[in-house]
Amino acid sequence: MKIAIYQTYAELSAHVAEQVIQLMSAHEKPLLCPASGDTPAGLYKALAEKREQQQYEATDWSFVGLDEWVGLNGTDEGSCRYSIDKELFRPLDVSENNIYFFDGRSADLRGECSAAEQFIRERNGIDVAVLGVGMNGHIAMNEPGCAIDGRTQVITLHPVTKQVGQKYFSQPQVLDKGITLGMGTLSESRHIILMVSGQHKAEIVRKMLEESVTNELPASLLLQHPSVTVFLDAAAAASLSNKQ
Repeated sequence: MKIAIYQTYAELSAHVAEQVIQLMSAHEKPLLCPASGDTPAGLYKALAEKREQQQYEATDWSFVGLDEWVGLNGTDEGSCRYSIDKELFRPLDVSENNIYFFDGRSADLRGECSAAEQFIRERNGIDVAVLGVGMNGHIAMNEPGCAIDGRTQVITLHPVTKQVGQKYFSQPQVLDKGITLGMGTLSESRHIILMVSGQHKAEIVRKMLEESVTNELPASLLLQHPSVTVFLDAAAAASLSNKQ
């Protein structure tokens, strides 16, 4: 495990973008798994800017969605797909043929799970997974107490996730279940990037890095991955006993 700490969110985002480009460029027709949410938004902006500056090309990249709220899809403002479309897929001009993303409105959610796993297998696995860490330590929608080796599945959301999730919507939204890549699926990624920013995440970062590995804090399960880097801004690292 590597830990990298940057003073500002802008520095954090720029360095993660450089890392993503470097890792993806090392693979032929690579597969990226991008998280939605506030923290990676700066990363996606940096990736778009670097592409405009012709620092890399993403035409051969493929993308698999990390998670989605059950009952929502890309047509719904506030959904995970809606955010990723706006922040990443459209700025990078990604072809729909190179994307698999959950349709949370599907009548066959089990089929959505199987399709995601098949998409990953057909592309020889996820090369880079960019993940955030939830306020309760969740990864994607793998909640506290999740199966360590779980595959893609529909889950019942933790109360904290339901509460925090409301910030993405202009009106109160019923958020009971989610569809997500499982911890087992994510742990098979060749490279994992955990990206965390903000003072409000400082305590969960401390627990993740300084307390025991446990499925009650799913993010901690990924720290034993052979190629994982934890990227933090100074605010998120504020509670660590050792910031070197």
